[in-house]
Amino acid sequence: MSAALLEVEDLAVRYRTRRSAVRAVEAATFTVGEGETVAIVGESGSGKSTTAYALLGLLPRSAAVTGGRIGFAGRDLAGLPERGWRELRGRQIALIPQDPGTSLNPVQRIGAQVAEALRLSGNADRGTVRARTLELLADAGLPDPEVRARQYPSQLSGGMRQRALIAIAIAARPRLIVADEPTSALDVTVQRRILDHIGGLVRESGTSLLLITHDLGVAAERADRVLVMRAGAIVEQGAPGDVLAAPRDPYTRALIDAAPGLARTPRPRRLELAALPGGAPGDPFADARPAPAPAGDDGTAPPVVAVEDLTKDFRLPRSADRPGTLRAVDGVSLAIARGRTYGLVGESGSGKSTIARLILRLADPTSGRILLGGEDVTAARGARQRLLRRRMQIVHQNPFASLDPRRSVEQIVTDPLASFGLGSRARRRHRAKELIDLVALPAAVLGRRPAELSGGQRQRVAIARALVLNPELVVCDEPVSALDVSVQAQILDLLAALQSELGVSYLFISHDLAVVRHIADEVGVLHRGRLVESGPTEQIFAAARHAYTRELLDAIPGRR
Repeated sequence: MSAALLEVEDLAVRYRTRRSAVRAVEAATFTVGEGETVAIVGESGSGKSTTAYALLGLLPRSAAVTGGRIGFAGRDLAGLPERGWRELRGRQIALIPQDPGTSLNPVQRIGAQVAEALRLSGNADRGTVRARTLELLADAGLPDPEVRARQYPSQLSGGMRQRALIAIAIAARPRLIVADEPTSALDVTVQRRILDHIGGLVRESGTSLLLITHDLGVAAERADRVLVMRAGAIVEQGAPGDVLAAPRDPYTRALIDAAPGLARTPRPRRLELAALPGGAPGDPFADARPAPAPAGDDGTAPPVVAVEDLTKDFRLPRSADRPGTLRAVDGVSLAIARGRTYGLVGESGSGKSTIARLILRLADPTSGRILLGGEDVTAARGARQRLLRRRMQIVHQNPFASLDPRRSVEQIVTDPLASFGLGSRARRRHRAKELIDLVALPAAVLGRRPAELSGGQRQRVAIARALVLNPELVVCDEPVSALDVSVQAQILDLLAALQSELGVSYLFISHDLAVVRHIADEVGVLHRGRLVESGPTEQIFAAARHAYTRELLDAIPGRR
């Protein structure tokens, strides 16, 4: 084992609240060797990021290191004044933060932000800073660095913004890089490229890397050693192969079972709810869902939703070097059977959410047809279109942004009922209690606001709201991508159980084939607006035909 660059002994961190002190990290002990990659794994709230920010002297004012020792390159960092931290941060220990959308200055060009890091580190002067800036952007994997240097963060994709943060982190040639969930907001293919690039930079420079992640699949694939944190304590550590093959702590086993890429077989898609509350006699919502369309001449019922040769063009600003329109959806045809799940997979920009908006009649197609229960609804307008909204609902990607923070959970869940004028206030309240029970939340949450709930609880509330009208189809637009893997598994199990009990159909949109494998009966792979492959889920996994599908499969964390 290489000599220890970072030595953490019995680290303890507390957060002060109005009423008491909250223990965030307790007796954490570990090392990071020269040139070594160590991953800290755990759910949100386990203490991972608190540990990382303690190493950088970046804890908020409400937090303090209350015990233990942090040693770096033979130097004790305990009691280091702010001036000492400023000399250390960036130059010796660098940070790649989690969210590239909020970690870059939105009104400053990318090149200026990298140049600032260079000047502060003393690794470039006025005469060399521009050339070094372009070199760093190129080293971080940004194409056309001269063009990117002149752009603002809003003009870059999420992956490009993350590469800009990498350029800033390596500007001073630090001895240790702390990467805090550097790819959690990115598509799996972009995630793989970013992690490949960070790994290559670490190997070439001999820099040490402390990788913070909630995904044990990512950690197992990228780290020399893995530390598992739970409730502020390190419950297990060792080589990835040892941790995966013979986990000692039940929490580690739970993380392994929850990581989609580590599962050798998919989770069962037909689950049972522990209990399903029955509607009250004469409940006005019992018949909220329209009767299924009658079977055709061949005895088979039409699919809940079918799209035929669907196309959507968007106009672009006129330019001499590009066409006047962008074809976001190009001749897509698919069908979703009653009580089944269709998984639509592709990277950001592939057209997935545009197809969802077209099916929900939130946008008009350029050409093609949309059929709901065999009925052509492509040109539906006015009152007819409004009635369609009762038959189709959506669960959005981000539970932190999709719920009104000013309203109670009861108001959020019953809002669709009030919008359609269904039932009295008492009946709506009864329906809200039913749905909250159905999604396995305690009745007490009805009086709370979204800010008082965890991410997983908020997404359960969003599911309850989507089901309150008894829809035939629920569009799940990346419903678990913002959640920890263990919470992802809980939400996927819940969706499967609800489908078994209620017979609802899902259009499940995701960039991650491993997630889709655990929920979908059939998968369609979307690439640049075209459906390049579709078929039964296990067939896609066992014998993918298209190169892009194979690329998505190869990008699943933990498969390598």
